[in-house]
Amino acid sequence: MRILLAPIVSLLALSGCASHEYVKRQIADLETRRVAVDNAQDAKIAELDKTSREALDRANAAHKLAEGKFVFSTVLSDDSVKFAAGKAVLADDAKGRLTQLAEQLKTDNRNVYLEIQGHTDSVGAESLNQAVGLRRAEAVRLFLNQQGVALNRMASVSYGESTPVASNADRAGRSANRRVVIVVLN
Repeated sequence: MRILLAPIVSLLALSGCASHEYVKRQIADLETRRVAVDNAQDAKIAELDKTSREALDRANAAHKLAEGKFVFSTVLSDDSVKFAAGKAVLADDAKGRLTQLAEQLKTDNRNVYLEIQGHTDSVGAESLNQAVGLRRAEAVRLFLNQQGVALNRMASVSYGESTPVASNADRAGRSANRRVVIVVLN
């Protein structure tokens, strides 16, 4: 019996050593994978941190521009600008009002900042209304630029259907909601 026991103990000892080596290799492989995952996560965090810093810088720049004092606000509604539903085309009377505004800004010779806000009624998809509001604001911004107002003094923003001034339940209300608001800050 002793003769049989010695080879079995030897085999168990050898198999135990092989198991230890196998476990060590597996641990080394897992450690390598963990380091690779950690490096990838660090790279993603660095990218997110950069994006966050850039967004904060843009927000701070916008805040600095908006820190100015409110001078006045001009509303270009359907009555004077005549924005047709879903359109961003300036009518001749709208161009006349905008020309007067540009002349006033040049005459006052003030370094003002204009926030041009585009609005729509609630007919149609919200994403479409957001785009139409931006196109309306951009149409006004580009026209004012043609009249001599510097582009870096103006920003276009779309509020789409989010801030109605009248009910969208009837034609008159929807017409009032299709507007551009120009906020002048000093």
